[in-house]
Amino acid sequence: MKRPLYALILLAALSSCDMKPKGDFIVTIKNPADVERTDEMVEIPMSDLLARMPLISEEEMYVVCDAQGHELPTQITFDNKLMFPVAVKAQGTSTYTIAVGTPDPAPTAAYGRLYPERVDDIAWENDLTAYRCYGPALQASGEKAFGYDIWVKNTPMMVVEERYANELNPETKAQIEQLRKEKRFDEADQLYHSVSYHVDHGNGLDCYKVGPTLGGGAAALLDGENIVYPYCWADYEIMENGPLRFMMRLTYNPFAYGDDTLVETRTISLAKGSQLNCTTISFSGLSKAAPLAAGIVVHPENPDAYTLAADKGYIAYQDLTDNAKADNGEIYVGIVAPWAKEARYQPFAAPEAARRGASGHILALGTIAPDAAVTYWWGSAWSKAGWQSPDEWNSYLNDFAIKVANPLKVTY
Repeated sequence: MKRPLYALILLAALSSCDMKPKGDFIVTIKNPADVERTDEMVEIPMSDLLARMPLISEEEMYVVCDAQGHELPTQITFDNKLMFPVAVKAQGTSTYTIAVGTPDPAPTAAYGRLYPERVDDIAWENDLTAYRCYGPALQASGEKAFGYDIWVKNTPMMVVEERYANELNPETKAQIEQLRKEKRFDEADQLYHSVSYHVDHGNGLDCYKVGPTLGGGAAALLDGENIVYPYCWADYEIMENGPLRFMMRLTYNPFAYGDDTLVETRTISLAKGSQLNCTTISFSGLSKAAPLAAGIVVHPENPDAYTLAADKGYIAYQDLTDNAKADNGEIYVGIVAPWAKEARYQPFAAPEAARRGASGHILALGTIAPDAAVTYWWGSAWSKAGWQSPDEWNSYLNDFAIKVANPLKVTY
């Protein structure tokens, strides 16, 4: 049976890339979940955009607008994709238009760097919260610090750079030292408190205690029930540094695990609008599947304030900060780990609890296979930044786990 001529023409047209628009590039985002998505990042390969809308000059770039015509901030990712934030109602659909033009400068909503002046800290933040991890100079000092630190904030402005600058100002440090030499201790303390990032000067502070623990969400292999604590990173690479997302890759020193010698690699990213870091870990040299835990330290000031919801994909803890009497609020800490098969509270024995300054950990537990990578999310919220209760935090984590299980569907 022969097809009609008009059907052959239509078929040829539909199979031709000439049918794709040469001007605006329309992106449709569908949300398959029963939770609303706000400020969730979407990435479009630059190769797809260039194929349909070539850039003629160095001044040209792509401009993204929502259905109301409002321009959205964008970022080119480390793997050459155009990233922008989207909002989609539960079970809803949103459309966005991409065109060639000159985008407005995007405000910085994610930033981080190495601070060699503070024993190789790497600290980073977005518009909601801030974190740091520890590097080789701290390890060389002999201090034990394995986990992630949490720096709370209540402003969308970037604050970490200023906090370090004030805390580490050499002239101020010299003045404090001189006052102490002169035994003017009250004046020395007053000057120190005026610049310290351990004091809230109006936009938050560092009031979270890590110590020799997993801190606010680090992962580690297990040897039986013993945590094989990762020490400080050995090498780093900052892959993205705003305006919408910070991303880095950390490589750790080789360590023995059974008969294997392993090297851990972590990729950590924090995007605008998210309380949680996305972290992917892998271990080169692993010869067989191994038990893996992602953990949060539990402090003796609030030993029972945790939620173990592995069946829903998350664990959570309410931390009373390192000085509850100072009215520093509460820090809500959480992990979303889709690979976790179970969760438990693992207490320290009395001598270890004293040595680590903590009661134990809550752990999300699963396994990691050789030559495999595992991704999970960890982070925090602060009661002085609009968060009302542990229940509200648990609801956020529950919804986040639903979003992870139901990724946005992007078509164009």
